Amino acid sequence: MRIRPIARDDLDGLQALAQQAGVGFTSLPDNREFLAGKIEAAASAFEERTPVDDRLYFFVLEDEVSGELAGCCAIEGQVGREVPFYNYRLGTLAHSSIQLDLHRTIDTLFLSSDHTGDAEVCSLFLRPEYRGEANRHLRNGALLSKARWLFIAQFRDRFPDKVLAEMRGVFDESNTSPFWESLGKHFFPMDFNEADRLTGLGQKSFIGELMPKFPIYTTFMAEEARACIGQVHRHTRPALEMLKKEGLRWEGYIDIFDGGPTVEAYIDDVRAIRNSRLCQVEVSAAASEESVSRWLAATTDMLSFTASWIGRAPTDDNTIVLSNAEAQRLNVTTGDYLRLLDT
Repeated sequence: MRIRPIARDDLDGLQALAQQAGVGFTSLPDNREFLAGKIEAAASAFEERTPVDDRLYFFVLEDEVSGELAGCCAIEGQVGREVPFYNYRLGTLAHSSIQLDLHRTIDTLFLSSDHTGDAEVCSLFLRPEYRGEANRHLRNGALLSKARWLFIAQFRDRFPDKVLAEMRGVFDESNTSPFWESLGKHFFPMDFNEADRLTGLGQKSFIGELMPKFPIYTTFMAEEARACIGQVHRHTRPALEMLKKEGLRWEGYIDIFDGGPTVEAYIDDVRAIRNSRLCQVEVSAAASEESVSRWLAATTDMLSFTASWIGRAPTDDNTIVLSNAEAQRLNVTTGDYLRLLDT
């Protein structure tokens, strides 16, 4: 299993991933023309033909045995520069009456674009058959999530000070968002799927045009909708836990449509970025591949960026010994450099 930049001939595989991702996965809509444009935008970013503040770095997880795409992930260089990046900021208003000696605080939602200019890690999806402890590909989710940090660490000058991740919100057994039913549908003349589709296609201006500009009192929302604020979809919990371990935290921002949390951090404080290091490669036929390894390796070239698990730790002199198979998977030879992370 390895991470690599998406290629122009990956369109069929990417659309298959989009079809499996389903409702609520805003950044991966099942629209072939849009996905083709996303691939082209990513190719332009990796070739560094796009301005640094408008780059989309899109990666796929490839099963080398079958040749299939097992998953995907992405990094937005900066959000909100071309299309507004909206969310709600959870706040508090205090009301008091001196005469009656009464005091009450009420949670509110403010329409916000506070994250404009931040980087975003996004579009992480792993096909069901590649998940779970019963599967031999146990660590695929970690590979998808952590490879992005090694990319940012290697090309740190292409990114701003902060990074965020929007997490998918709660949906009930009928695939309905209680948060949307209690709030969004009263302001948008469309159902959740249509609003979600338009947002995924980059048509976000209607959010600022139709949503109220004044604070929304959450006390007017249904109890089950309030319970969704800042909570994640059951399938999103593992991804959230991995981000929290890297140091990303919820600071009170949520998704406009489903109420899922937006977690964030200063890029230089992210654990994987702080702890990664460069090591020189030595390829040895005597090195054997381990069935389970905790070291993640990534190449240092943007256009051919590749990440995969390797079977051993670097030596004291910052040399990393690779088996022939590992070197082939990462497309490196003796004398090249890899960025390593002890996970």
